[in-house]
Amino acid sequence: MKTPSPTWSPSTALTSSSTAVGTTTLMPLFWSPSPGPTTPPPFYLRNVYHFKFLLKRALTWVAPTVDAVLLSHSDTLHLGALPYAMKKLGLSAPVFATEPVYRLGLLTMYDHYLSRKQVSEFDLFTLDDIDSAFQNITRLTYSQNYHISGKGEGIVIAPHVAGHLLGGTVWKITKDGEDVIYAVDFNHRKERHLNGTVLESFVRPAVLITDAYNALNNQPSRRQRDQEFLDAIMKTLRADGNVLLPVDTAGRVLELILILEQFWEQHKLAYPIFFLTYVSSSTIDYVKSFLEWMSDSIAKSFEHTRDNAFLLRHVKLLINKSDLESVPDGPKVVLASMGSLEAGFSHDIFVEWVSDTKNLILFSERGQFGTLARMLQADPPPKAVKVTMSKRVPLVGEELAAYEEEQNRIKKEEALKASLIKEEESKASLRTELPVNDQMVLDANNTHSSSNAIGQRSEAFRDVLIDGFLPPSTSVAPMFPFYDCSSEWDDFGEVINPDDYVTKDVNIDQMLMPVDGELAGKLDEGSVSLILDTTPSKVVSTELTVQVKCSLIYMDFEGRSDGRSIKSILAHVAPLKLVLVHGSAEATEHLKQHCLQHVCPHVYAPQIEETIDVTSDLCAYKVQLSEKLMSNVLFKKLGEYEIAWVDAEVGKTQNGMLSLLPLSSPAPPHKTVLVGDIKMADFKQFLASKGVQVEFAGGALRCGEYVTLRKVGDASQKGGSAAIQQIILEGPLTEEYYKIREYLYSQFYAP
Repeated sequence: MKTPSPTWSPSTALTSSSTAVGTTTLMPLFWSPSPGPTTPPPFYLRNVYHFKFLLKRALTWVAPTVDAVLLSHSDTLHLGALPYAMKKLGLSAPVFATEPVYRLGLLTMYDHYLSRKQVSEFDLFTLDDIDSAFQNITRLTYSQNYHISGKGEGIVIAPHVAGHLLGGTVWKITKDGEDVIYAVDFNHRKERHLNGTVLESFVRPAVLITDAYNALNNQPSRRQRDQEFLDAIMKTLRADGNVLLPVDTAGRVLELILILEQFWEQHKLAYPIFFLTYVSSSTIDYVKSFLEWMSDSIAKSFEHTRDNAFLLRHVKLLINKSDLESVPDGPKVVLASMGSLEAGFSHDIFVEWVSDTKNLILFSERGQFGTLARMLQADPPPKAVKVTMSKRVPLVGEELAAYEEEQNRIKKEEALKASLIKEEESKASLRTELPVNDQMVLDANNTHSSSNAIGQRSEAFRDVLIDGFLPPSTSVAPMFPFYDCSSEWDDFGEVINPDDYVTKDVNIDQMLMPVDGELAGKLDEGSVSLILDTTPSKVVSTELTVQVKCSLIYMDFEGRSDGRSIKSILAHVAPLKLVLVHGSAEATEHLKQHCLQHVCPHVYAPQIEETIDVTSDLCAYKVQLSEKLMSNVLFKKLGEYEIAWVDAEVGKTQNGMLSLLPLSSPAPPHKTVLVGDIKMADFKQFLASKGVQVEFAGGALRCGEYVTLRKVGDASQKGGSAAIQQIILEGPLTEEYYKIREYLYSQFYAP
């Protein structure tokens, strides 16, 4: 019987599961704004075994059906839509991420929200929505197996090192012994602050989902790239120019900061460097505490010298553009968010510096389709661009009066709505709490026969009320307030709660950052002032045309493996089925054809809203081992394991589940099976300890004078069939031959 396998679609990732048989499906999803007509969005819906994992963002029709969300990286490309999906689209599933992705992702969303809010009436979500979304995140460490319960019973997820961003994740999803690997935006190179990915440690997973984003790109060596980067910056500074690097909030910018910090320290340079975002100091504060997530060199350096690589001496942290404007004139380097140049500090600085031929705008990542950064990276670059300058100004005069009037109207409507709701609730509680046979309750249905009596009795009841009690307008009988003030007592008197007598200081940072209370005190003062600023304001925009006279350079610091490395890694992993996503049509087709020839025969590149079936050909069933069967099984120890022959026939339990039962007839004889493996180097040492003269010659092990031992077959064999290795013992049938054969058999277990 063939086991159905998972289905998958680009743009969001989901997974589902069933008990005996599972299916896996994939479907590309579309989201707006799109990264571009030639680069599909990297969001996919993964349905594995009837349990849905969202690896990134989903569409309106997808979000309510998602069972779990897996976040891979801390940038907006991977988690930017999370607050919106939870607020607007009905996404309510648990979210999983590593600690750095959780922390730095939250700061990234804060920075982007504040950047957008300063130049537009941004209303897709609020800071409260961001906090609410991130409160649902369950944080995992690398290689930690998390067993999903409930609907996903039997599914295990585990994050592994991706190497792209700090805390970046390759997700491993396991069910019934089959692995589904989700690995987009990974980097095999070891960098200053990150180790390379561990993707190559996975061998022959059932399904591998990866991207073709860099399939056509080849990168120079890291040393060459870094030297060209520093040379371009120093050339501009020595010519009395300024350097602007549009960067992300808390992702690849960390590598750039370390490069500059180490170079400035090594050469004792005095040119100022500024890192300018709304959350710059918070970002560095958190990064300082994530050393165990970084490269081995950083961790070892801190372990031996207590030197924190992100204890910055040359890079100054700024949270407001006014701080930058107060710096004396002179050449400087500024790393400012956002990388797209669409908003944020980088946009304003670009407009000011772009017309000076001495300045340099250095892009470290490719701009997304339709952004100003992408336009400037064109070849050749434009000579002039239109930009929109926006700023938020307080309301005054008639606009302020109109705003206040509108706010008062809204408050009155909300108060009226609240009172109506409260009135309805009081009516409902009155009907449920008072017994029907209570003499003080009037029959509301008996309105025709005793309407006058009701009025008289109601008025009479109201007159009876003691002065000071105000009955609700909806009551039809006298009502007296009653409060149950019962207290607990022990041998020493009334039991009190000490917290009721403690004066609690209001911490404004805790109010601003309620996520687990762990982010309290970590938000920049400038950001706090922006959040607390409730002054009525509006956005004023003007369009400008600026001449592009400065130098424009793009250098690849995206932290992704290039095409050659991707092909090598995929050949090593050798998945049974491969799904390619997130790449231009040309790059995806190129990688698909290569993989069909050199990796595996089943390669898929689904289009938007196309569902593909990547179900495994393996059959997996859950069965019970009956007590009667297990009582007759003899286990023998093999290293850390115990093994045994099991001869049984399949039956069913009373509840219909499959069960293994003892054979009704005698078991057939078993053939000899050698269990285990042998390493030639270890066996060489073993023979030497037994006094046998042994040496390696021509890839074989020569034992004594005439006997030769060699392995035949490739353990890393690819394809649909399993790899098989044979051990061949050659030589004349002498006493020495049989002696060595006995030694060889002793290295295995024959059940």
